[in-house]
Amino acid sequence: MKLLLNTLDGRRPFLLIALACLSLLGYAYYAEHVLGLEPCPLCMLQRLGFIGMLLVSMVAAAHSPGRLGRRLYSLPILLSGGWGVTTAYRHVWLQSLPEDEVPDCGPGLEFMQDYGFTWTEIITEAFTGAGQCAEVDWAFLGLSMPAWTLIWYVGLLLFLIVAVIWGRPSREIDT
Repeated sequence: MKLLLNTLDGRRPFLLIALACLSLLGYAYYAEHVLGLEPCPLCMLQRLGFIGMLLVSMVAAAHSPGRLGRRLYSLPILLSGGWGVTTAYRHVWLQSLPEDEVPDCGPGLEFMQDYGFTWTEIITEAFTGAGQCAEVDWAFLGLSMPAWTLIWYVGLLLFLIVAVIWGRPSREIDT
């Protein structure tokens, strides 16, 4: 237990979250550019959650905040993670639908950006008409990439909550 609490002090939780997000994003780009998996609009929106968590975690790690600062930095991380949970859950739900209940495919994210769709229209289209998001192109241990993404989001958010509640703000310097 003491070892766990020692990993939750100072900037370490934020560094661990940043490292996890960076690794997950790195694999997403590897899957896209090396493995040739074309990300659907919901995949791209899920990346935004990891990017938000990564950026705030890096700033928090650099700052090494006290107790109040840890809680303040945790809010945008929780919001980014909540966004990720929402999009990943929607994606997993779409993939679990029977073929006859899958919504029609909408345009791809790149197409929508090129033709001047607003972000509100892009998000609405991704959540309502994302039939291509129902396809499972990749699986590991029987779970699709969105299912793994959902697991990672929930795990990182639980880790953040535990770190903020039980972690110490920073180590005392012995002089």
